[in-house]
Amino acid sequence: MSGMAAHLLVVDDDERIRELLRKFLMRHGFLVTAARDAGHARRVLGGLDFDLIVMDVMMPGEDGISLTRSLRETRTTPILLLTARGETENRIDGLEAGADDYLPKPFEPKELLLRINAILRRMPEAPVPSMAPKYLSLGPIRYDIERGELWQGEDLVRLTATESQLMKIFSSQPGEPVTRARLVEDLGRDHGQAQERAVDVQITRLRRKIEPNPKEPRYLQTVRGAGYMLSPD
Repeated sequence: MSGMAAHLLVVDDDERIRELLRKFLMRHGFLVTAARDAGHARRVLGGLDFDLIVMDVMMPGEDGISLTRSLRETRTTPILLLTARGETENRIDGLEAGADDYLPKPFEPKELLLRINAILRRMPEAPVPSMAPKYLSLGPIRYDIERGELWQGEDLVRLTATESQLMKIFSSQPGEPVTRARLVEDLGRDHGQAQERAVDVQITRLRRKIEPNPKEPRYLQTVRGAGYMLSPD
C-alpha cells in the first residue's frame, strides 16, 4: 500500500474498546470508521469500501465469524479477527470462514499495528519478470500471474488477501516444494506451530477454489516432509 492512507473499519460492540482502537489507529496514520455490531457494519459496507476490517468475534446478535463468512461471498477485503485468548476453535473457525489473521485478546496495541501493516503489505502485486509465463493452468482454472487473478472460464474466482499471497508464492516456483515455515515467514507472521497450523487452514481453503476434489489435491500438493507444492498442467 502506498499513497493515500489505508481506510480501516473497526467492528466491536464494546464502545470503550472501539473508541480506543479508533484513536490509536488514527494516530498512526489510518483513516478509521467504527461500527458497533454486525448490522451496523453491513450498513457501512453498503456505502464504503475499506482496505481492511478489524472485527471482534464475540458480539451480540450476529458474531464476527458469521459476518466474515457472509462477507466472503462478495468481498475480498482483508479481515483481522480479535478473539479471546481461550477461543482456539473460534480462531480456526474464523480462518476457515475467510479471515486473513487473528489476534488473541488481550493484546498490545503495537502488535495489532504490526499485524495490520503485515496484511496491507501483502496487497500490492509483486513484479513479474517479462520472460516469465503469464498464466498457469490448473485444469479448468487459470491463474493470471501478472494480475494475480484466478479464473474459471469467464468467471473470476474471488481470493482473500492471504489466498492471493499464497498463489503468488507458489506461482513464483511451480513444481518446487515450499516449506510451511517459509510460508509463515512470507505471510509476515510470527514463527511457531500455531501459525503453521493456521497456514494449513489457509491451504485447505485455497484448495477448495482450485481443486476438482480438495480431499485428493492434484494441483496444490502436500509434499511429505517438505511442505506444499503447486503443480500446474
